[in-house]
Amino acid sequence: MALTIRQLRYFTAVAEVGRISQAAVQLNISQSAVTTAVRELEDMVRQPLFERHSHGVELTNAGRRFLSHAYSVLAAAEAAERMPDEEATVEGELTVAASYTVLGYFLPHHLDRFSRLHPRVNIKVHEAARQDIEEGLITRRYDMGVLLTSNVALSELTLETFFGSHRRLWVSSKHPLLDKQEVSLADVAQEPYIMLTVDEAAATSLKYWSQTPHRPDIRLRTSSVEAVRSTVANGMGVCILSDMVYRPWSLEGKRIETINLRDEIPTMNIGLSWKQGTEPTPAMTAFRDYFRHQFLDPTSARVGRNRL
Repeated sequence: MALTIRQLRYFTAVAEVGRISQAAVQLNISQSAVTTAVRELEDMVRQPLFERHSHGVELTNAGRRFLSHAYSVLAAAEAAERMPDEEATVEGELTVAASYTVLGYFLPHHLDRFSRLHPRVNIKVHEAARQDIEEGLITRRYDMGVLLTSNVALSELTLETFFGSHRRLWVSSKHPLLDKQEVSLADVAQEPYIMLTVDEAAATSLKYWSQTPHRPDIRLRTSSVEAVRSTVANGMGVCILSDMVYRPWSLEGKRIETINLRDEIPTMNIGLSWKQGTEPTPAMTAFRDYFRHQFLDPTSARVGRNRL
C-alpha cells in the first residue's frame, strides 16, 4: 500500500483536534473515511499512532514521531505546488515578533520552511511579551506577530488563528491517575499542582478553573517549562499544558505521561496579528499565506476582526 497525501492530511487533522469526529467535520468528509485513513497508516507503519479513549484520541510516541514526518511531507508537497510563482517574485524585509512559547516550541521550524520557499525575504525575528508585541504592531515596529491569539487585548489589531494545541494533564509515569478510567478537574484539584506562569499561562489556567467549583492546589509557580517537566516527571505534582510544549522525557530522562481530561479545556490558540488597515507588503502576504496553507482550508480561514 502506497502512502498518500490524503492519508497524511486526515492523520494530521485528527492529531491537531484530538477527535476523529471533529476532524471529519473540519475536513467535510465522513468519519469512516478518516478512521480508514488512520488505520491504513497504522497498518503501514505496523504500530498504533493513536491511543483511543472515550473522549477522543491521543498520539502515541510513534504517532508524535510520525506527525513530524507528516508535516514535513505535506509542507514539501505544498511548497512544490507554489514554488514556480512565489519563489521568484517575493522579496523584501519582514520584521516578526513572537512570544516566548511560540518562539521556543513552534516558530523556528516554520521560519526555516518559509525561508526555503522565499529566500529573497529577509526576516528579522524578535522575542517579546504579548503586551510589547501588541504595542510594537500598533507603532509599526513589527510588521506581524506570531503569538497566542486568545490573549490579545487591543481591538486595533487583526487576528488570524491557524492552530489550536490541545491541553492535557501531565503526570509522572507511575501516577495513580493513569489507572482511572476518567479524570476530571475535581481529581486534579486533589493533587499538588505545578503552575506555569510564562506567556500568561497562569491567568489562562485560572480562567478555565474559575468555570468550575474546583481550584488547583498550587505548590510551585515557575516561568520555566523545563522546570515543570522535571518536577512532574519526578512525581512532585501535576500540570495541565498544551501538546505543543509536551515532550515525553524530562532532562533527567524520566518519563511524563499525558491524560485527556473529562472537562472541556480550551486549546492554546496560535496565530498571526497585525495592525488593522495596514497595506500588506508582498513579504507580509507570503508569510500569512504560508500559515494558511499549512493549517487552514484556504476557503475557510478563521480570521478575527479584519482581513489583511
